[in-house]
Amino acid sequence: MDAELGIHRHCLAGGCGLLTSQEATLERSPTKTSDRRWRPGRGYLVLPPLLFVALLIFAPIIYIALFSVGLRSNVPGAQVAFSLDNWDSFLFGENNPFRARFFYSMRVALLVSIVTTAAAYPLAYFLSFVARERRYTLLLLLLAPFFTSYLLRVLAWQIMLNDEGVVTWGARAIGLIPDDGNISWLIYSTFSVSLVLFYTWVPFVTLPIFAVLENMDHRLLEAAQDLGASRWTTFWRVTFPLSLPGVIAGFVFVLIPTTGEFITPLFVGGSDNQLFGNSIQAFFGTTNWNLGSVLAMALIITVVILMLVFGRFLNTDLRATTGGDEA
Repeated sequence: MDAELGIHRHCLAGGCGLLTSQEATLERSPTKTSDRRWRPGRGYLVLPPLLFVALLIFAPIIYIALFSVGLRSNVPGAQVAFSLDNWDSFLFGENNPFRARFFYSMRVALLVSIVTTAAAYPLAYFLSFVARERRYTLLLLLLAPFFTSYLLRVLAWQIMLNDEGVVTWGARAIGLIPDDGNISWLIYSTFSVSLVLFYTWVPFVTLPIFAVLENMDHRLLEAAQDLGASRWTTFWRVTFPLSLPGVIAGFVFVLIPTTGEFITPLFVGGSDNQLFGNSIQAFFGTTNWNLGSVLAMALIITVVILMLVFGRFLNTDLRATTGGDEA
């Protein structure tokens, strides 16, 4: 009956043909959107752990921010009140030593990041294009020393670089310095801090560059050579531009943690070559958590800005750009 009524309505409206079976079905069974109940999708399952992680990340930052503006104090019984005096002293105070230490740390972090990325690229290129079937074995050997404690490795460098270490002994043995001489810049200097940080980060910078080179469509390199490009031209016009996401990712992976580094300069930097992280650690080891919180918040803000600047370049998946037009 419902189907016949649908046909009659169609004819009365001026139609001269019969309704199709699909149209008759729609006439018989109108959708009841108003009766649908809201049901959470599968994406809502990640909401509890996401909120938990957000709490672990943002709660300490908020707590430190309260210290930085004087609303909290680690001194029992101390009066607390909103104040920006510590911020004013750090940002605008004349000859503020911590502001100078901050810029010194940024210069060291930038130098280490550039040198480490430049050294890691040939290593990643060798693993991807030269080592071939042995590349994963060599990659494992590259990472093997880092299965030991980071602190132990820094202490090992301190022993090697000190005035009676193996480097000084070797320089004496081959006559580069007198038997009782030392190399003044070898330990407790900017060089020693940069060297140990370079050694620490090279394998980790190699990994993202290696991942991008491995995912690269090698047919593009063959096409460039078929069109007459030399190996050098192919590298600069094809390989290197396509590997830039990995290069930038590796650069950021060094730059951001190095800005807050304090273990390496503590053991091989000496008192005159401490980084910004050492100042933060020193204040939190005393009763002046408020000034230490200002330095910590300044570093957090710097890291967030760096992530916003470089975050858009951190995509290492090249498949969407190399295989999207295939038939």
